[in-house]
Amino acid sequence: MVYACFLILSAAGATYIFSIYSPVLKSSLHYNQQTLNTLSFFKDLGANVGIVSGLINEVAPPFVVLLLGAAMNLFGYLMIYLAIISRITKPPVWQMCLFICIGANSQTFANTGALVTCVKNFPESRGIVLGLLKCFVGLSGAILTQLYPAFYGDDSKSLVLLIAWLPAAISIFFVYTIRIMKPPRGSETVKTRPFYYFLYLTVALSGYLLVFIVLEKVTNFSRAEYIANGAVVIFLLFLPVVVVINEELNILKKQSNQLEQSESKPPTPVIVTTVNESSNTSVETSLEDKLPKKTALATITKMFRPPARGEDYTILQALFSIDMIVLFFSTICGVGGTLTAIDNLGQIGQSLGYPSKSISTFVSLVSIWNAMGRLAAGFLSEIFLKKYNFSRPLMLTLVLLLACAGHLLIAFGVPNSLYIASVIIGFCFGAQWPLLFAIISEVFGLKYYSTLYNLGGIASPVGSYILNVRVTGRLYDREAARQNKTAVTGDVNDSTCIGVKCFQLSFLIITAATVMGAMVSLLLVVRTRNFYKGDIYAKFRETTAELALAPPQNGEKNFAGGESRIDGVEEVVFLDTVEGRIEKDGIVDGSN
Repeated sequence: MVYACFLILSAAGATYIFSIYSPVLKSSLHYNQQTLNTLSFFKDLGANVGIVSGLINEVAPPFVVLLLGAAMNLFGYLMIYLAIISRITKPPVWQMCLFICIGANSQTFANTGALVTCVKNFPESRGIVLGLLKCFVGLSGAILTQLYPAFYGDDSKSLVLLIAWLPAAISIFFVYTIRIMKPPRGSETVKTRPFYYFLYLTVALSGYLLVFIVLEKVTNFSRAEYIANGAVVIFLLFLPVVVVINEELNILKKQSNQLEQSESKPPTPVIVTTVNESSNTSVETSLEDKLPKKTALATITKMFRPPARGEDYTILQALFSIDMIVLFFSTICGVGGTLTAIDNLGQIGQSLGYPSKSISTFVSLVSIWNAMGRLAAGFLSEIFLKKYNFSRPLMLTLVLLLACAGHLLIAFGVPNSLYIASVIIGFCFGAQWPLLFAIISEVFGLKYYSTLYNLGGIASPVGSYILNVRVTGRLYDREAARQNKTAVTGDVNDSTCIGVKCFQLSFLIITAATVMGAMVSLLLVVRTRNFYKGDIYAKFRETTAELALAPPQNGEKNFAGGESRIDGVEEVVFLDTVEGRIEKDGIVDGSN
């Protein structure tokens, strides 16, 4: 199931490669830059507002969410492709905005259906799971840009066709593989071992993509070489199947050994009792009659009286929690600042006088540093948490402070520093996501995680709008107008800005905002220090241990043994040591 999630998310990166197919949109449909920016806004809106997918996942199984996402992806991008190749009448701009918003919103369905399900299935390794899955999301843009030349050659129009059918096909193929399962049993080493194998293979894939992207910038590849490159990428994507097969064989071997051991041991006598259902029902009914009825006032009061951290909050309790407000504000500052730097990296390089080839290279490599940040934050935060009780909010604070170093390098235009600045900012942008989503799952519980996960993601467009549009965009235009001695009007202004001052004030403001976000996140560190000092995964281990001891429902037998009563009569059964086999009066029942 985890591997299926890898493949689904590795193809869910259409929103990250808009800059590659946007020129063909502009030329084919005769759009100006303002219209293209409008399309980009609706693309970002669809990609970041996932409340609908979260709410659907609360009431429907994951396959419904994945099927809806596949349908939306296919419809949205296929309509854009048909418009580009003139198979349909040129749609009005509002329709194109709708198409790209629907297509981009399908990414939230893939994230919710696959990622949230994985976190619920592996609650004790959620940092590792989030790091791996978010890494594949970060790599997805680079993966798609390596596959489309192999499939279609140097044809940007066909890239839109690829991102229409490939993500939808993968989601449909694995639609019944993604499901809620019982948490795995066994020691910590046994449960996390496959994830470390996945880590090594993911690093290998990232390293290969990094090397090829660099080579692509300094040499020209033929179509045959692009096909060979695509084959290598596909091979590396399918290599984790070896880990999956190995783990399945280990499970089968373990079950076989348990079966052999059980056959050599005598059955254990267990007393089984069940309670009279009629008397039980009457007691419950009388208790319900005595309980006060819920009122609107009681609901509002409950909203501002959340449970202990780590328990399951309702959506409203989490939304109005001080912890969520603090976390949301820190994310607006941190993600907003790093995303602003990434979005303007090309113009920053141009203003500081870097060669166009160098600008193209470090812009392309940001996705790799982004993925590495997600991977490192997920694994390191999990290791530090389990070994040293090092809280994730504290690690988030350190990531924000590290991002300030990248912002200051840009602000002061240190010679040749943009290379290291792009690495720091890309890494920190990626590292914030698994930390944010892990903190949400740990503090507010997993019951409504689908919705809370998508609520946390809204911080990205909010931060980008404030720091990118309202701050950086305005200050850049003002400096460009001063240099060119032209007044900034509402029309498209092609004037460019050259020099350190173009982004200096903007990134000093972004640095100050990020420092403020780090200071605010320290408040969350203080508020959650006792929570993270304890064993935050204890209840999940208890749940796993008690799965076999769960009381029978709807007439089911208790296959783990235990005591239940049937009309006050006790009877002795024999429990075999293999789960799901009960010997009663000489008859073996294995119908669990």
